[in-house]
Amino acid sequence: MAKTELDHHGHSQSQHETENTETFKLSLTGRLIFVTLAILTLMVSLDGTSISEMARELNGSAMEAFWSGTSFLLCSTVFQPTTATLSSIFGRRPLITICIVFFLVGALVAGLANTFTQILIGRCIQGVGGGGIAMLSEVVVTDLVPLRLRGNYYGVLSAMYSLGSVLGPIVGGGFSENVSWRWIFYINFPFIGLAAILLIFFRLSTPDGSLREKLRQIDYIGTVLFVGSVASFLIPLSWGGVMYSWGSWHTLVPLIIGGTGILIFIIYETYANNPMIPHSVFGNRSTTIAFATSWLQGLILWCALYYLPLYYEAVRGFSPIITGVALFPETFTVAPAAVLCGAIITITGRYRWGLWVGWSIATVGLGLLCLLRPHTSTAGWILLNIPGGIGLGILTAAIVCAVQASASTENLTVAVAMVVFFRAFGQAVGIAVGGVVFQNRMNSYLLRYEEWAGRAGELSRDAAALGAVIRGMSEGVAKEHLKLAYTDSLRVIWEVMVGVSGVGLLLSVWVRKYDLNRY
Repeated sequence: MAKTELDHHGHSQSQHETENTETFKLSLTGRLIFVTLAILTLMVSLDGTSISEMARELNGSAMEAFWSGTSFLLCSTVFQPTTATLSSIFGRRPLITICIVFFLVGALVAGLANTFTQILIGRCIQGVGGGGIAMLSEVVVTDLVPLRLRGNYYGVLSAMYSLGSVLGPIVGGGFSENVSWRWIFYINFPFIGLAAILLIFFRLSTPDGSLREKLRQIDYIGTVLFVGSVASFLIPLSWGGVMYSWGSWHTLVPLIIGGTGILIFIIYETYANNPMIPHSVFGNRSTTIAFATSWLQGLILWCALYYLPLYYEAVRGFSPIITGVALFPETFTVAPAAVLCGAIITITGRYRWGLWVGWSIATVGLGLLCLLRPHTSTAGWILLNIPGGIGLGILTAAIVCAVQASASTENLTVAVAMVVFFRAFGQAVGIAVGGVVFQNRMNSYLLRYEEWAGRAGELSRDAAALGAVIRGMSEGVAKEHLKLAYTDSLRVIWEVMVGVSGVGLLLSVWVRKYDLNRY
């Protein structure tokens, strides 16, 4: 193998690689691999479960319904960095195959479930596979395509993820109302089956070494510490303020244990022989800032995707299917914005503009959501939703490119995995942040109305449950007061998100410029 010089950031400087960037053309096998990744990304994001219908048929409790809705995201987030590390040791293809098996087995278990316990098991298994697929899809692009050209491919993957997020609630609601909620899981089989067939064409290099040597490279202690600590930290964030109060020991104890475990993990990784997440991946300021902005973007995106539908269902009285359609102005702008951003980055070789423009538009767009009222016109709420989707779409492609431009070659796989992990981690935190804001403000607003003051604490506890209460009420002054308080509480969430987006914009100013023709 020819020797390749590395600069002080670890980036390849060989003339051969620069020429490859200028003349690169993805082979037929490479295109088949990318189509496979796109299909897998679409199906993983098509997570439109209908909790209410499952709860009615299986006689599930509120706690069981809660866990069936959050288990996928939690397991998806927790195992992503581990999957990335294992793919560097054993190869991409074996890990993608394992993740597909997990995803399909989980979907089968959930689809055939007759109890919520079985659904929970299936959703957890499916989440492990789905999280690995989402992360490895982005990692494999780094194996196939030179850095300068990756923006195009990440734009397409982002578009597929956005398309799945849009179609998920609509498909889920349609199956639940017209066929069966079980088809929400069965729909995965033909598409994942097609991807599995295309997997035959994967011809990615496999790391050298015997199985025993590869097993020795695994950071067993670090993996256990990371998975256990992050899970312990995220679980109470998910149920805080809903199942248990934030001051309850059920919330505080696992939160403290998880936070302590994460600190222990960080210290341990300093001395580990084969660290799962080497500290050097955070050694570059621009990379670390990009990780932070990925976390902020995930927080904002999931907060919007969770609480905007509640506005349409609770305040506007839309059905689940119509609510999915109502999200089109925001979700359908994410995909083209991501594709366009990726194309411009590829053409110009510049990516920082995407961070600055994306955060600026997202901040303005989130501010416009504050104008939503109970009786905003259809044209009004459509227009108010468009800028936020454009801004978040631009960021999806720009952040990944910023991470890869600044990360060293030896840390590239881990860096890509971490940007996906931080985005997913932000998603889990986003719902919790929105829940805390909503609970506090809703309680305050309800105390203003005599007919609701006595139930303020009870009704403000869960935004989704309160939405169901509003939909079940007959028209009248009491319902109008409740809808107004609900809208005002959501407005405060958007105000908080404006502040979060502003922080993202401020941080992005400090991202340095790197040459995208380096490798």
